[in-house]
Amino acid sequence: MYVVIKPSELSSLQTQVLVEALHEANLPKGLLNVVTGRGNVVGAELVRNPDVDKISFTGSVGVGKSIMRDGAETMKRMTLELGGKSPTIVLDDAVLGQAIPSALVMAFMNSGQACAAGTRLLVPKSRLDAVRGAILDAMPAFPAGDPADPKTAVGPMVSQAQYDRVQSYIRKGIKEGAEVLVGGEGHPKGLEEGYFVKPTVFVNVRNDMIIAKEEIFGPVLSVIAYASEDEAVKIANDSEYGLHAAVLGTDLGRARRIASQIRSGRVVINNMTDDPQAPWGGFKYSGVGREYGRYGIEAFLETRAILE
Repeated sequence: MYVVIKPSELSSLQTQVLVEALHEANLPKGLLNVVTGRGNVVGAELVRNPDVDKISFTGSVGVGKSIMRDGAETMKRMTLELGGKSPTIVLDDAVLGQAIPSALVMAFMNSGQACAAGTRLLVPKSRLDAVRGAILDAMPAFPAGDPADPKTAVGPMVSQAQYDRVQSYIRKGIKEGAEVLVGGEGHPKGLEEGYFVKPTVFVNVRNDMIIAKEEIFGPVLSVIAYASEDEAVKIANDSEYGLHAAVLGTDLGRARRIASQIRSGRVVINNMTDDPQAPWGGFKYSGVGREYGRYGIEAFLETRAILE
């Protein structure tokens, strides 16, 4: 089996680091190959080429659909890890001084440019005012700035196009009637050059608003109030996506029970836990198949039976 990596033309340096590490580890020549270029040229050829048996893709839903269509011509096997609009449910017994900073970490990870980012924060209506205060108290710990500065929590967007996209969603949220609790349009103060976005939190958001339905891929969080556990689960599942979710609360049995009702490929409880042995992948428009652990390895294998 030979592997060909086609990195994104917008973020290819991590592939160089990987290849350098494997080269130093004396990986046999030819086992791993890298080709660079645009997805609609180089990526499309890999999908169409009959010599390629398996495609594993991480990216947008639109490109994932295209890969499924074009790959069907040669019956390619697919693993697709696509978008997300991940819910974080704060239960009414949560300690807000712990839960809200954790929720903001999940919302703003990788400057919000993460498919697993928890960009919908579901909170009890009875604690909405306290949540607003807790967010305002916690936001100074999430400054935008130079990603080389260890104090920075939110770096720039990957491109001008992505900066413009995020700004357009902030404007849509305002137009839809959501309240900007912190952040908003434009560059952060002192960061007028570059693709920096103000870390933004909307409150008074409904789940049918565009900012709550579509993946923004930037540091924009929508706070949605719920009246009961059942409504919280309903709102969490009322999405085209189902990649990641979180439940934050002090009663672990209750948190596990709610987590089991969320239709997402992975649900974490009380922190952004990761385990490379745990399967990773999504329901619905969040993708096809699973990565990591046994499931991820088996996705690259074909079963053969030899009988006598």
